[in-house]
Amino acid sequence: MKILTGIVLCAALMSAGAQAAERFTVQLRWLPQAQFIGYYVAKEKGYYKEAGLDVTIRPGGPDIGPVKALASGEADIAVEWLSSALAARERGTPVVNVAQVFDRSGLMLTCRQSRGISRPQDLRGKRVGVWFDGLEYPFLSWMNKLGIRTSGPSADLAVVRQGFDVAPLIKGEVDCISTMIYNEFWKTIEAGINPLELVSFQYEEQGVGMLEDGLYVLEPRLNDSAYVDRLRKFVLASLQGWQYALANRDEAVGILIKGAKLPAEQSGFQLLQLKSIAKLINVTAKGSFGRLDHDAYRRTVNVLLKSGGERIITRDPGDAGYAEVVWSGAK
Repeated sequence: MKILTGIVLCAALMSAGAQAAERFTVQLRWLPQAQFIGYYVAKEKGYYKEAGLDVTIRPGGPDIGPVKALASGEADIAVEWLSSALAARERGTPVVNVAQVFDRSGLMLTCRQSRGISRPQDLRGKRVGVWFDGLEYPFLSWMNKLGIRTSGPSADLAVVRQGFDVAPLIKGEVDCISTMIYNEFWKTIEAGINPLELVSFQYEEQGVGMLEDGLYVLEPRLNDSAYVDRLRKFVLASLQGWQYALANRDEAVGILIKGAKLPAEQSGFQLLQLKSIAKLINVTAKGSFGRLDHDAYRRTVNVLLKSGGERIITRDPGDAGYAEVVWSGAK
């Protein structure tokens, strides 16, 4: 896997011109795991330092909102999903995408085949665990597309608000649960379910995939040339970290375990996660890894606008949800 020439050249220029390290904080969307391994690798391998940055990686969690961290000044940049970012923008927080790491959605619906489910139409009459707080919209858009009613007295299935675990499926409380291809799916198998009993519907393949882990900032800060310079350095160094992590997976997992202070016994699971995450990232995407694909952006907007019922966004944001500032100086 070769590192993009543009990134190498920019990194060399940044290294040559670096002086005193400038502080820069990235807010993760969730708890430390292989989902964010590129940032830990960039820090450990010295890519941020070579760019003149002193980077702090701020873990996320169920009670930590990346956009709120940006708005409060606790972070300079955040890892977030486009759906949440557009919703926040419509509510008045001027957040924009400046880079896109994940090309494909990792969100899925995982079901037990023993419950009579082998195709989407079999979901009628079932109990389906769904994540909310913005994560329900791909599911709702998918059901709307299939003509399956999800609410009201004549609903075709029962939507169950799901927590961030796999217990409902294990205990048989639901027939399906929401999973990420790199996390909860594997946890169902770890919990003892035979993988041959599972059927997973990837939202990307159902035509309702949304852009997930991208990098977001507050738009007004892009008027500050010094901030934009730090931002560009951070993004390019992070992409180097991701490329190295995908090419050197065992070493990268060791770096993550050390940098995030994770238990050593998690190494195997984190390596399994990274293997799945690699399917969501194309380091040679259209010759420019990390640059937002405008067609994928439009698909995400359309999914949000066609989810049926109450929608996460009520109007088309046009091109206002992203900014090309990073790439204007890194062609």
